[in-house]
Amino acid sequence: MPRAKNRVASRAKRKKILSHASGYFGKRGSCYSIAKDSFFRSGNFAYRDRRQKKRNFRSLWIVRINAAARLNGIPYRTLIGGLKEKGIELNRKTLAHLALHEPEAFKKVVETVKA
Repeated sequence: MPRAKNRVASRAKRKKILSHASGYFGKRGSCYSIAKDSFFRSGNFAYRDRRQKKRNFRSLWIVRINAAARLNGIPYRTLIGGLKEKGIELNRKTLAHLALHEPEAFKKVVETVKA
């Protein structure tokens, strides 16, 4: 008697991976053995980059704050130090939004730190 290998579950597993890889270029989207490698690799990149995204946004906010602060005559490190000293709890995301979209409000924050 031949050995049963549970064809239904095996096929379902392959179909699931091929459906996830359906938009990939060339054989990566159609050949199971190649699609499997690409799919797992893409999962690793996605996991890594969800963490890197937080770092990238923080550095973007710092660059924006520094540029706006220097336009108002104060460097970034002095601005952040002054905010901590005055007890103003604005995070970098909010400061970057103020610097980009509401420059008058950002200018008032800088003047508060300078005073």
